[in-house]
Amino acid sequence: MDEKNFLAQQFEAQRGRLRGVAYRMLGSLSEADDAVQEAWLRLGRNDAAAIDNLGGWLTTVVARICLDMLRSRKARREDGLDSAGPEPVANDNIEAVLEQEAQLAESVGLALLVVLQTLAPAERIAFVLHDMFDLPFDDIAPIVGRSPTAARQLASRARRRVQGKAVRPDADIAGQRGVVDAFLAAARGGDMEGLLAALDPDVVVRADAVARQAGAKEEVHGAQRVAQFYLGKAQQARPALVDGRVGIVVAPRGRLALVLKLSFANERITGIDLIADPAQLQRFDLATLES
Repeated sequence: MDEKNFLAQQFEAQRGRLRGVAYRMLGSLSEADDAVQEAWLRLGRNDAAAIDNLGGWLTTVVARICLDMLRSRKARREDGLDSAGPEPVANDNIEAVLEQEAQLAESVGLALLVVLQTLAPAERIAFVLHDMFDLPFDDIAPIVGRSPTAARQLASRARRRVQGKAVRPDADIAGQRGVVDAFLAAARGGDMEGLLAALDPDVVVRADAVARQAGAKEEVHGAQRVAQFYLGKAQQARPALVDGRVGIVVAPRGRLALVLKLSFANERITGIDLIADPAQLQRFDLATLES
């Protein structure tokens, strides 16, 4: 076997892991594949024989590529050119690609992917590499252009965001979570009685302009009407902390599309605000509530 084929075999053995690293950083399967392919091209431009640890070298290269992509994405958003996040690229077998991406998002955790997207690029890189792939901070530091201590602080700050710092007592959060879990289970299972039990009789649902463009009504009043609307739905909804309170996020394939801000009283949901405006979605302080 010649050297080029041997190197290609070694790279293919690493591809799945590199794809997983890139996907967690980018939240887009197509972009993750682009990052991995770019790493292969860069490997071809280097002296592979001089690389002592191919897996470590490739992980570092993929991380740097992802960091550049995240920074470029952030700059586009700030310029008003990219407010909705990355979209799938054209593909001859796009349905299979989207299904694969959905499965990967579920395996990582939809709520976690959503929160990762709210982190600054360097925070996200440091958190993913250390907390998800056990890379030491001495190796992460040169990737993010910081000292090992600063890289540790980036990961720690990201971890606090991911885990959430509730602004209300834990008992309130636990109670809200129980109501939301019951609401989602009843909605998914088509359980009208369960929905009515989770909703205040005078509950109000309000939708922003973007949600209304997608078909939501501006306001819906009363538990019966609200329950009827959600009956059999919420398949892609997940509980999450939204600005310190339990809420719901809808994120197909890990891309945040809708936030439901909830109000509670007497262990029932009294208000639901549907937020789909991309600019507003970016301003929420989100944290995971996955089991």
